[in-house]
Amino acid sequence: MTDGDGKTRSFDPGLLRGLSGKVLALTIIFVMLGEVLIFLPSIANFRIQWLKGRVAQAEIAALAAEAAPDRILSSDLRTEILKGAGVLVVSLTRGDKRQLILRSEGDHMIDASYDLRSGTWLSAIVDAFTTMLATEPRVLGIIDVPPNMSGDIIEIALFEEPLRKAMLGYGINILILSIILSIIVAGLVFTALNVTLVRPMKRLTRNMLAFRQNPEDHSRIIVPSERSDEIGLAERELHDMQSELASMLQQKSRLAALGLAASKVNHDLRNMLSSAHLISDRLAMVEDPTVKRFAPKLIGSLDRAIDFLSQTLKFGRAQEAPPLRERLTLRAIADDVIEGAVVQASSRVVLFNQVPAELLIDADREHLNRVLTNLLRNSIQAIETLQNDTPDAREGHVTVKSWREGSVVTIEVRDNGPGIPERVRPKLFEAFQSAQRSGGVGLGLAICSELIRAHGGEIRLFSTGSDGTVFRIAVPDTVAELKAGRRGERQRNLAR
Repeated sequence: MTDGDGKTRSFDPGLLRGLSGKVLALTIIFVMLGEVLIFLPSIANFRIQWLKGRVAQAEIAALAAEAAPDRILSSDLRTEILKGAGVLVVSLTRGDKRQLILRSEGDHMIDASYDLRSGTWLSAIVDAFTTMLATEPRVLGIIDVPPNMSGDIIEIALFEEPLRKAMLGYGINILILSIILSIIVAGLVFTALNVTLVRPMKRLTRNMLAFRQNPEDHSRIIVPSERSDEIGLAERELHDMQSELASMLQQKSRLAALGLAASKVNHDLRNMLSSAHLISDRLAMVEDPTVKRFAPKLIGSLDRAIDFLSQTLKFGRAQEAPPLRERLTLRAIADDVIEGAVVQASSRVVLFNQVPAELLIDADREHLNRVLTNLLRNSIQAIETLQNDTPDAREGHVTVKSWREGSVVTIEVRDNGPGIPERVRPKLFEAFQSAQRSGGVGLGLAICSELIRAHGGEIRLFSTGSDGTVFRIAVPDTVAELKAGRRGERQRNLAR
């Protein structure tokens, strides 16, 4: 797979370097480690039980020797009994009396002595490995309690080599069994982990690499499974993230296309508006009363249109210029906006200005004009769309009202249109997300929100439904910086 930089990337790193190989290796290591932890006490216990078996055989041999007539045994019979018991010397202690029962021919020096009546598991493990790692033949002395209680203490001596061979054989059997169990357990664990973890992780990795090739392609967004564990949660979160990223990239692409188109038409359109502005200036010289009344408004509208074109590309900037705030009469601004809107509105739409005449607002005149124009135009278009679809629909009303609460001025734009669809409301103030009519691009409310936020205020959808829609704008006054006063330093003359 080739990424955006032209580099080839593979989503399958292979068995050894991949997650599957690591899981398999770790499983084998952990199973073998468990077998080692089991082997240590088991080999120690095997040594103790082997020695106890020799003690039991030695006791039986001692009892047989004592049962002989006059307790006299021939040399050959004594040798056979000791050989059958696997010992060199047997002695019993009864009370305070210690008696040598059997002894092989020759002198044997005891190299190490062990008391099976006491000891810890740690010492037993150390003794077991001492036996297995011994390189020279040794004679061991063993002390224990006779299993058949033929005495108080039994002591035997024996060669260590048979014990060492038995322990090595037992260890090899345990090793073979451990390998077989490790393979079986590792295979089962690997299969389970591969199905539950590795394959879903490969699916996530493969999807992320594919999505990276073309993030705007919605068909590459992962389809989450119905798993309720962490993998399912990761799939759902990845799906949401990819969906948001794809929508965001599409929005950025449309913004870029809009900026490119605006830059192409900006120059020519400004020239056209400039020509219309010159003609309007000439019209203003006509003495006709009607012309005198509408020419200033036409000139003002053209000025705003020219200025708006010059600022069109500012929408994509990271930071807008701050508003030029001043104390304005809000009713006059609402009148200007309504007079500009009634020219294009249907005769079945009535606009009301219920802003108090004395209400002042601290805002940028041009920004406020643009915000109210966008809101009124949206309301008028929604009402006209309803009237066109339903000829017997009620007469449309759009009302602008305002009031002051302390240092905050609230502006309300209310209409009796069809309301805003549910699907549009969550992203109402995002660019390209709120377009409802054919030909709309969904920038109006996004621009309104940006301009109001620049004033430190907010615009929100107060209510919407079949009986109409209400938007409310809150614009706080500019906080004046108060300079601290200074108290006079001359002391008052109390004696006067």
